[in-house]
Amino acid sequence: MSRPPFSWPALGRAVASLSCVAAVAGCVAVAADNPTAPAQVFFDDFSYASPADMPAAGWQLRDGTGHPGLPGGRFAADAITLQDDALIPGNRVLRMTARTDGTGPGTVQAQLCHQRKYLQGTYAARIRFSDAPRSGVDGDPVIESFYAVAPLKHAFDPDFSELDWEYLPNGGWGSDKTRLYGVSWQTVQIDPWESHNSAHEEFASFDGWHVLLMQVTKNEVREFVDGRQVAVHDGRNVPVSPMTISFNLWFAVGGSLPAGGAPRVYDEDIDWVFHARDQVLSPADVDAQVRTLRASHVPRTDTVPAPNPPLQQRCDI
Repeated sequence: MSRPPFSWPALGRAVASLSCVAAVAGCVAVAADNPTAPAQVFFDDFSYASPADMPAAGWQLRDGTGHPGLPGGRFAADAITLQDDALIPGNRVLRMTARTDGTGPGTVQAQLCHQRKYLQGTYAARIRFSDAPRSGVDGDPVIESFYAVAPLKHAFDPDFSELDWEYLPNGGWGSDKTRLYGVSWQTVQIDPWESHNSAHEEFASFDGWHVLLMQVTKNEVREFVDGRQVAVHDGRNVPVSPMTISFNLWFAVGGSLPAGGAPRVYDEDIDWVFHARDQVLSPADVDAQVRTLRASHVPRTDTVPAPNPPLQQRCDI
Protein backbone atom coordinates (compact mmCIF):
# COMPACT_ATOMS: atom_id res chain seq x y z
CA MET A 1 0.00 0.00 0.00
CA SER A 2 1.47 3.32 -1.02
CA ARG A 3 1.81 6.04 1.59
CA PRO A 4 0.54 9.60 1.01
CA PRO A 5 2.81 11.77 -1.16
CA PHE A 6 5.44 14.03 0.36
CA SER A 7 4.19 17.29 1.85
CA TRP A 8 6.07 20.15 3.47
CA PRO A 9 3.55 20.51 6.34
CA ALA A 10 4.05 16.87 7.22
CA LEU A 11 7.82 17.28 7.10
CA GLY A 12 7.57 20.37 9.27
CA ARG A 13 5.72 18.42 11.94
CA ALA A 14 8.28 15.62 11.68
CA VAL A 15 11.27 17.94 11.96
CA ALA A 16 9.73 19.72 14.95
CA SER A 17 9.42 16.36 16.68
CA LEU A 18 12.93 15.38 15.65
CA SER A 19 14.48 18.39 17.33
CA CYS A 20 12.90 17.33 20.62
CA VAL A 21 13.86 13.66 20.26
CA ALA A 22 17.45 14.45 19.28
CA ALA A 23 17.79 17.08 22.00
CA VAL A 24 16.90 14.50 24.64
CA ALA A 25 19.63 12.26 23.18
CA GLY A 26 22.15 15.09 23.41
CA CYS A 27 22.35 15.77 19.67
CA VAL A 28 20.24 18.59 18.26
CA ALA A 29 19.25 17.58 14.75
CA VAL A 30 17.75 20.95 13.76
CA ALA A 31 17.68 24.43 15.25
CA ALA A 32 14.96 24.61 17.89
CA ASP A 33 14.18 28.23 17.02
CA ASN A 34 13.33 27.26 13.44
CA PRO A 35 11.44 23.98 13.75
CA THR A 36 9.69 24.20 10.40
CA ALA A 37 12.90 24.54 8.35
CA PRO A 38 13.80 21.21 6.76
CA ALA A 39 16.98 19.60 8.06
CA GLN A 40 19.58 18.37 5.58
CA VAL A 41 18.24 14.85 5.56
CA PHE A 42 17.68 12.21 2.90
CA PHE A 43 15.14 9.52 3.70
CA ASP A 44 13.31 7.00 1.51
CA ASP A 45 11.09 4.13 2.63
CA PHE A 46 10.47 2.83 -0.90
CA SER A 47 6.69 3.16 -0.89
CA TYR A 48 6.58 3.95 -4.61
CA ALA A 49 3.76 2.55 -6.71
CA SER A 50 6.32 1.33 -9.28
CA PRO A 51 10.10 1.33 -9.78
CA ALA A 52 9.40 3.58 -12.79
CA ASP A 53 8.65 6.37 -10.26
CA MET A 54 12.10 6.16 -8.66
CA PRO A 55 14.25 8.11 -11.16
CA ALA A 56 12.16 11.23 -10.48
CA ALA A 57 13.30 10.93 -6.85
CA GLY A 58 16.97 10.80 -7.83
CA TRP A 59 17.50 7.05 -8.11
CA GLN A 60 19.33 5.39 -10.98
CA LEU A 61 18.47 1.74 -11.67
CA ARG A 62 21.47 0.22 -13.37
CA ASP A 63 20.92 -1.43 -16.74
CA GLY A 64 23.93 -2.74 -18.64
CA THR A 65 27.19 -4.63 -18.29
CA GLY A 66 30.45 -3.98 -16.48
CA HIS A 67 32.16 -4.28 -13.10
CA PRO A 68 31.47 -5.97 -10.68
CA GLY A 69 30.29 -9.53 -11.22
CA LEU A 70 30.80 -12.46 -13.54
CA PRO A 71 32.33 -11.51 -16.91
CA GLY A 72 29.53 -11.42 -19.47
CA GLY A 73 26.85 -10.91 -16.85
CA ARG A 74 24.59 -7.88 -16.84
CA PHE A 75 22.69 -5.58 -14.52
CA ALA A 76 18.99 -5.19 -15.25
CA ALA A 77 16.62 -2.43 -14.14
CA ASP A 78 13.79 -4.97 -14.00
CA ALA A 79 15.75 -6.90 -11.34
CA ILE A 80 14.47 -4.23 -8.92
CA THR A 81 10.87 -4.56 -7.73
CA LEU A 82 8.65 -3.31 -4.92
CA GLN A 83 7.00 -5.84 -2.61
CA ASP A 84 4.46 -5.85 0.19
CA ASP A 85 6.20 -6.50 3.51
CA ALA A 86 5.27 -9.97 4.74
CA LEU A 87 5.91 -8.97 8.38
CA ILE A 88 4.50 -5.42 8.60
CA PRO A 89 1.01 -4.91 7.12
CA GLY A 90 0.85 -1.83 4.89
CA ASN A 91 4.63 -1.56 4.57
CA ARG A 92 6.48 -1.90 1.27
CA VAL A 93 10.08 -2.92 0.64
CA LEU A 94 12.40 -2.65 -2.32
CA ARG A 95 13.68 -6.00 -3.56
CA MET A 96 16.82 -6.62 -5.58
CA THR A 97 16.90 -10.01 -7.29
CA ALA A 98 19.93 -11.63 -8.87
CA ARG A 99 20.13 -14.96 -10.66
CA THR A 100 22.89 -17.05 -12.20
CA ASP A 101 23.49 -20.42 -13.77
CA GLY A 102 27.23 -19.92 -13.32
CA THR A 103 27.78 -18.48 -16.79
CA GLY A 104 28.10 -14.83 -17.83
CA PRO A 105 25.18 -14.87 -20.27
CA GLY A 106 23.06 -16.64 -17.65
CA THR A 107 23.74 -14.04 -14.94
CA VAL A 108 21.52 -11.05 -14.09
CA GLN A 109 22.41 -8.74 -11.16
CA ALA A 110 20.84 -5.67 -9.53
CA GLN A 111 22.12 -2.22 -8.54
CA LEU A 112 20.63 1.16 -7.70
CA CYS A 113 22.32 4.46 -6.83
CA HIS A 114 21.21 7.82 -5.48
CA GLN A 115 22.70 11.19 -6.39
CA ARG A 116 26.40 11.84 -5.84
CA LYS A 117 26.30 14.38 -3.01
CA TYR A 118 26.97 12.50 0.24
CA LEU A 119 30.15 12.76 2.31
CA GLN A 120 30.29 13.52 6.06
CA GLY A 121 27.32 12.62 8.21
CA THR A 122 25.36 9.53 9.20
CA TYR A 123 24.29 6.79 6.80
CA ALA A 124 21.87 4.01 7.72
CA ALA A 125 19.64 1.40 6.10
CA ARG A 126 17.39 -1.46 7.19
CA ILE A 127 18.17 -4.49 5.04
CA ARG A 128 17.15 -8.14 4.83
CA PHE A 129 20.04 -10.43 3.95
CA SER A 130 19.54 -14.00 2.72
CA ASP A 131 21.71 -17.00 3.49
CA ALA A 132 20.15 -19.21 0.83
CA PRO A 133 18.67 -18.71 -2.63
CA ARG A 134 14.92 -18.31 -3.07
CA SER A 135 15.18 -21.10 -5.65
CA GLY A 136 17.94 -23.33 -6.94
CA VAL A 137 20.99 -24.96 -5.38
CA ASP A 138 22.83 -23.05 -2.64
CA GLY A 139 26.53 -22.23 -2.84
CA ASP A 140 27.18 -19.32 -5.22
CA PRO A 141 29.53 -16.54 -3.97
CA VAL A 142 26.76 -13.94 -3.83
CA ILE A 143 27.53 -10.43 -2.53
CA GLU A 144 24.70 -8.55 -0.77
CA SER A 145 25.61 -4.91 -0.19
CA PHE A 146 24.88 -1.38 1.00
CA TYR A 147 27.54 1.22 0.24
CA ALA A 148 28.52 4.74 -0.77
CA VAL A 149 31.04 5.35 -3.54
CA ALA A 150 32.71 8.00 -5.68
CA PRO A 151 33.89 7.18 -9.23
CA LEU A 152 37.27 5.58 -9.80
CA LYS A 153 38.71 7.80 -12.55
CA HIS A 154 41.88 5.74 -12.95
CA ALA A 155 43.94 3.13 -11.09
CA PHE A 156 44.86 4.29 -7.59
CA ASP A 157 42.82 7.48 -7.98
CA PRO A 158 43.57 9.53 -4.81
CA ASP A 159 40.07 11.04 -4.92
CA PHE A 160 38.36 7.65 -4.90
CA SER A 161 36.13 7.09 -1.88
CA GLU A 162 34.01 4.14 -0.82
CA LEU A 163 32.26 2.83 2.28
CA ASP A 164 31.07 -0.77 2.02
CA TRP A 165 28.86 -3.20 3.80
CA GLU A 166 29.10 -6.57 2.03
CA TYR A 167 27.44 -9.75 3.26
CA LEU A 168 28.96 -13.00 1.97
CA PRO A 169 26.68 -15.85 3.08
CA ASN A 170 28.62 -18.43 1.04
CA GLY A 171 32.05 -16.91 1.50
CA GLY A 172 34.26 -15.32 -1.12
CA TRP A 173 37.48 -13.34 -1.48
CA GLY A 174 39.54 -16.48 -0.81
CA SER A 175 37.56 -17.81 2.16
CA ASP A 176 34.46 -19.99 2.42
CA LYS A 177 33.41 -18.44 5.75
CA THR A 178 30.05 -16.68 6.14
CA ARG A 179 30.72 -13.09 7.17
CA LEU A 180 29.74 -9.43 6.99
CA TYR A 181 32.42 -7.04 5.75
CA GLY A 182 32.63 -3.41 6.80
CA VAL A 183 35.19 -1.66 4.60
CA SER A 184 36.42 1.94 4.27
CA TRP A 185 38.54 2.48 1.17
CA GLN A 186 41.58 4.60 0.34
CA THR A 187 41.94 3.59 -3.31
CA VAL A 188 42.06 0.59 -5.66
CA GLN A 189 43.24 -0.77 -9.00
CA ILE A 190 40.68 -3.04 -10.68
CA ASP A 191 42.91 -4.96 -13.13
CA PRO A 192 45.17 -6.39 -11.94
CA TRP A 193 43.44 -6.17 -8.58
CA GLU A 194 45.22 -4.21 -5.84
CA SER A 195 43.28 -2.59 -3.00
CA HIS A 196 44.13 -0.22 -0.15
CA ASN A 197 41.51 -0.12 2.58
CA SER A 198 40.63 -0.82 6.19
CA ALA A 199 38.33 -3.80 6.66
CA HIS A 200 36.42 -5.39 9.52
CA GLU A 201 34.77 -8.82 9.41
CA GLU A 202 31.89 -10.17 11.50
CA PHE A 203 31.98 -13.98 11.26
CA ALA A 204 28.36 -15.05 11.70
CA SER A 205 25.13 -15.53 9.83
CA PHE A 206 23.22 -12.30 9.25
CA ASP A 207 20.23 -13.93 7.59
CA GLY A 208 17.18 -11.71 8.18
CA TRP A 209 16.61 -8.02 8.92
CA HIS A 210 19.40 -5.74 10.19
CA VAL A 211 20.12 -2.02 10.53
CA LEU A 212 23.56 -1.00 9.24
CA LEU A 213 24.89 2.44 10.17
CA MET A 214 28.01 4.49 9.40
CA GLN A 215 29.12 7.71 11.11
CA VAL A 216 31.51 9.65 8.87
CA THR A 217 33.63 12.65 9.90
CA LYS A 218 36.76 14.15 8.36
CA ASN A 219 38.87 12.00 10.66
CA GLU A 220 37.17 8.62 10.99
CA VAL A 221 34.40 6.21 10.06
CA ARG A 222 32.50 4.32 12.75
CA GLU A 223 30.39 1.30 11.82
CA PHE A 224 27.43 -0.15 13.68
CA VAL A 225 25.33 -3.30 13.23
CA ASP A 226 21.95 -3.35 14.97
CA GLY A 227 23.09 -0.61 17.36
CA ARG A 228 26.42 -2.25 18.21
CA GLN A 229 29.65 -0.53 17.21
CA VAL A 230 31.87 -3.02 15.39
CA ALA A 231 34.68 -0.99 13.80
CA VAL A 232 36.51 2.33 13.49
CA HIS A 233 38.47 3.27 10.35
CA ASP A 234 40.72 6.31 10.16
CA GLY A 235 43.79 7.79 8.50
CA ARG A 236 43.86 7.63 4.69
CA ASN A 237 40.87 5.26 4.66
CA VAL A 238 38.34 8.07 5.29
CA PRO A 239 36.22 9.34 2.34
CA VAL A 240 37.39 12.56 0.68
CA SER A 241 34.96 12.93 -2.25
CA PRO A 242 31.15 13.17 -2.47
CA MET A 243 29.59 9.75 -3.06
CA THR A 244 26.41 8.13 -4.27
CA ILE A 245 24.34 6.02 -1.86
CA SER A 246 24.11 2.61 -3.49
CA PHE A 247 22.92 -0.96 -3.11
CA ASN A 248 23.77 -3.96 -5.22
CA LEU A 249 23.38 -7.73 -5.39
CA TRP A 250 25.90 -9.59 -7.52
CA PHE A 251 28.01 -12.71 -7.94
CA ALA A 252 31.77 -12.90 -7.48
CA VAL A 253 34.07 -14.89 -9.72
CA GLY A 254 35.29 -18.25 -8.45
CA GLY A 255 32.21 -20.16 -7.37
CA SER A 256 32.47 -23.92 -6.91
CA LEU A 257 29.11 -24.84 -8.47
CA PRO A 258 29.20 -26.20 -12.04
CA ALA A 259 28.10 -23.87 -14.83
CA GLY A 260 24.76 -24.48 -16.46
CA GLY A 261 21.52 -25.97 -15.25
CA ALA A 262 18.67 -24.29 -13.43
CA PRO A 263 19.40 -20.71 -12.28
CA ARG A 264 19.95 -19.91 -8.62
CA VAL A 265 17.89 -16.89 -7.51
CA TYR A 266 18.79 -14.61 -4.58
CA ASP A 267 16.93 -11.66 -3.03
CA GLU A 268 18.02 -8.69 -0.91
CA ASP A 269 15.28 -6.45 0.56
CA ILE A 270 15.58 -2.81 1.69
CA ASP A 271 12.99 -1.28 4.02
CA TRP A 272 14.43 2.26 4.24
CA VAL A 273 17.59 4.32 3.79
CA PHE A 274 18.60 7.46 5.71
CA HIS A 275 21.35 10.08 5.63
CA ALA A 276 21.85 13.14 7.86
CA ARG A 277 24.40 15.53 6.36
CA ASP A 278 27.24 16.66 8.65
CA GLN A 279 25.54 15.15 11.72
CA VAL A 280 26.90 12.29 13.82
CA LEU A 281 23.78 10.50 15.02
CA SER A 282 23.67 7.44 17.24
CA PRO A 283 21.70 4.35 16.22
CA ALA A 284 19.01 5.40 18.71
CA ASP A 285 18.88 8.90 17.15
CA VAL A 286 18.40 7.44 13.68
CA ASP A 287 15.73 5.03 14.89
CA ALA A 288 13.84 7.92 16.48
CA GLN A 289 14.06 10.04 13.34
CA VAL A 290 12.85 7.24 11.07
CA ARG A 291 9.96 6.44 13.41
CA THR A 292 8.95 10.10 13.52
CA LEU A 293 9.08 10.50 9.74
CA ARG A 294 6.94 7.41 9.25
CA ALA A 295 4.48 8.40 11.95
CA SER A 296 4.11 11.75 10.17
CA HIS A 297 3.43 9.94 6.86
CA VAL A 298 6.56 11.24 5.15
CA PRO A 299 7.51 8.43 2.75
CA ARG A 300 10.55 10.26 1.42
CA THR A 301 12.34 13.56 1.72
CA ASP A 302 15.59 14.93 0.33
CA THR A 303 16.91 18.25 1.61
CA VAL A 304 20.60 17.40 1.17
CA PRO A 305 21.94 20.01 -1.26
CA ALA A 306 23.71 18.89 -4.41
CA PRO A 307 27.14 20.32 -5.25
CA ASN A 308 27.11 23.33 -7.55
CA PRO A 309 27.74 22.50 -10.33
CA PRO A 310 26.25 18.98 -9.90
CA LEU A 311 28.68 16.08 -10.08
CA GLN A 312 28.33 13.38 -12.68
CA GLN A 313 26.13 10.57 -11.36
CA ARG A 314 27.44 7.14 -12.25
CA CYS A 315 26.10 3.75 -11.25
CA ASP A 316 28.82 1.42 -12.53
CA ILE A 317 30.94 0.28 -9.60
